[in-house]
Amino acid sequence: MLEMLTYGTDTVQPPILIAHGLFGSARNWGVIAKRLSETRRVVSVDMRNHGQSPWAASHTYPDLAGDLSEVVASIGKPADVIGHSMGGKAAMVFATSQPQMVRRLVVADIAPVAYSHSQQSMIDAMRGIDLSQVKTRGDAERQLAQLIDEPSVRAFLLQSLDVKAPKWRLNLDVLEQDMDLITGFPDINGQFDGPTLFLSGAASDYVRPDHRPKIKQMFPKARHAKIIGAGHWLHADKPREFEASISAFLST
Repeated sequence: MLEMLTYGTDTVQPPILIAHGLFGSARNWGVIAKRLSETRRVVSVDMRNHGQSPWAASHTYPDLAGDLSEVVASIGKPADVIGHSMGGKAAMVFATSQPQMVRRLVVADIAPVAYSHSQQSMIDAMRGIDLSQVKTRGDAERQLAQLIDEPSVRAFLLQSLDVKAPKWRLNLDVLEQDMDLITGFPDINGQFDGPTLFLSGAASDYVRPDHRPKIKQMFPKARHAKIIGAGHWLHADKPREFEASISAFLST
């Protein structure tokens, strides 16, 4: 079972399940989860091979969808599901394979397609840190700054570093092994007929107009919206706008 962080309590409204993206964790979503939990129970998970969840020998989207199915089954009733990036792909596979377990679906800045980019450079950078020389987060930051220019990306990756150990809370071997599957998307024939929102960052190119026919095929009730001034990490770039969009859609 995946490690879970739970916020709020059960109400008449369905619980919310949040699935993070590659190299992320449940804790990345703490602020938004707390805001959403004012009216219902919110469960944010560490995906397999991330955070405090078990490490596994494979990292495919059917794997991840099965993990989400177990979580919703443990909750005991259908959930509203929010998935970002890798978590969005997992949520799409989950919703199309187990539609009775999902009431509404929010897919944050990702489409049901294969992408040509790889995140291998991030794995190389994390492996490039000499953990034997890390005593503080600042030690790791200084090493990582030689490999990654963007401070925000460094800060994001360092959230998955256990400084006391020191070790990464990421199964880098399996994530590297299955990177093509993570950036890809499985060939599935399922369909989710429930309300679905594809919420994208206006400054991101992850969800393009040419993706819409595939989206419509799999999610006939799909709606699209963009958050101005946000990129791929739209929930971090514009958290209040993201939370407002989610709340409006889920409460409709």
